[in-house]
Amino acid sequence: MNSSGSPHGHHHDEDIEENIISQQNPSKGGWTAAIFIIFVEMAERFAYYGMSGNLITYLTNELEEPIPMAAKNVNTWTGVSALLPLLGAFIADSFLGRFTTILVSSIIYCMGMSLLTVTVSVVPLHLRKAMFFVALYILSVGLAGHKPCVQTFAADQFSEDSPEERKAKSSFFNWWYLGIIVAGSAAILVVIYIQDNVSWAAGFGIMTGSMVVALILFLLGIKKYRKQGPLGSRQEAAHRVENYRFLDKAMVIDHLDASSEARNPWRLCSLNQVEQVKLLLRLIPIWMCCLMFAVVQSFVQTFFTKQGSTMIRSIGSFQIPQASLLIFVGLTIIVVIPIYDRVFVPTARKFTGHPSGITMLQRIGTGLLISIITMVVAAVVEAKRVKILGDHNLLDNPKAIVPMRVWWLVPQYVISGLSDVFAFVGIQELFYDQMPEAMRSLGAAFYLSVTGIGNFISSGIITLVQVISSKYGEKWISDNINHAHLDYFYWVIAALSTLNLCIYVWIAKGFLYKKS
Repeated sequence: MNSSGSPHGHHHDEDIEENIISQQNPSKGGWTAAIFIIFVEMAERFAYYGMSGNLITYLTNELEEPIPMAAKNVNTWTGVSALLPLLGAFIADSFLGRFTTILVSSIIYCMGMSLLTVTVSVVPLHLRKAMFFVALYILSVGLAGHKPCVQTFAADQFSEDSPEERKAKSSFFNWWYLGIIVAGSAAILVVIYIQDNVSWAAGFGIMTGSMVVALILFLLGIKKYRKQGPLGSRQEAAHRVENYRFLDKAMVIDHLDASSEARNPWRLCSLNQVEQVKLLLRLIPIWMCCLMFAVVQSFVQTFFTKQGSTMIRSIGSFQIPQASLLIFVGLTIIVVIPIYDRVFVPTARKFTGHPSGITMLQRIGTGLLISIITMVVAAVVEAKRVKILGDHNLLDNPKAIVPMRVWWLVPQYVISGLSDVFAFVGIQELFYDQMPEAMRSLGAAFYLSVTGIGNFISSGIITLVQVISSKYGEKWISDNINHAHLDYFYWVIAALSTLNLCIYVWIAKGFLYKKS
């Protein structure tokens, strides 16, 4: 809806021309273009999980940091890497556009990985620590632009004007997440093994090579992409949002606006701007309800792993690393997503008539419900573990191995993976589909921030529970996991998650989807 005198009018003409070309050649959009972009994301996730999965080991064993300091450094880097995409999304949507942002951030990412490889292999020990952290935060800068844009840019390849491509877009989010999990699982199995058993230089070198190959593949697909420039300054068709009508006052022209020759954007907003703010505001309550889900998922990498370290993990002479149990989350997702996409969605579609089988909010709600089951099962298994410890008089020995096989933990890992399939994929799709087109990179950043802020909230809940429980007896969470009451803690989280689900259902019932 550009006025004829708009300085951005030529962009509008380019968009029309590009849309015409896309309609004449559907292969430019859709899967053909998206596959190139998926490879870039898989390579980035391969590098990220290979980096983050063993970071604390490198800091403690190679850089000789104390464990508390190393844990703090890992948490700080993870938190910064999760929140910086909000800035990267703003830059992409307002200034550079998604394609350019991906290209620049991928180059920065490759630079960071290359510097890490050089640092762990040839840099003298007295300089290594400083260089390592410089390279680590260069990676964070690359992530800031990469993470919010890659998925959004891939989804942009599916035209919203075609019913078939709209169905394909919904399916895309399932396969996208599957690709991420395959890459992450490969990193856990391959890269971490190489870092521990061959050399750190070899491990980092493989990750660097994967990013360089992915960047080359991304550039090979350049002619197939449906590209857009920055959308922040453009007008788009307004979506009449019924909620938040009080914001309509921002469009009312009073006597000061009428007497002014130029419009003051701080006093008078366009219909498009007001509708964009409404679309964003109505997503915030959903975002807040998703934080509790991220809290539950944070325990998979912490307390679940700690439980596993006290149990029998041997298969013959082979000892299973406790962190390797994470593979059951990945395997569950790898198995379930194809079933969900090819069996559940077509079956549900026959009953609901919805192109995706169930709505995005129903999918997220199902994931929140399953995450409660994760905590219930974890609490029951932990109570069983503690009972066996008591029966064998091992409660006072924090290093004791309980006569209980680690396979008891597999169900909670599997259920956690199942909740991911519903909730995380649903959140991704919702924050892409229901954001204004000009703010979709920001939508992806909001989705990413769920995990980052969820981890911070998790730390706060743990501290609060420690303080409260210590006033009424033994701490529920302590250094001696055998004397702790982790099962009580899990029941508290299950109760909080149930309350959160009730609030979510109440909010979801009043949610109005954006009109196409």
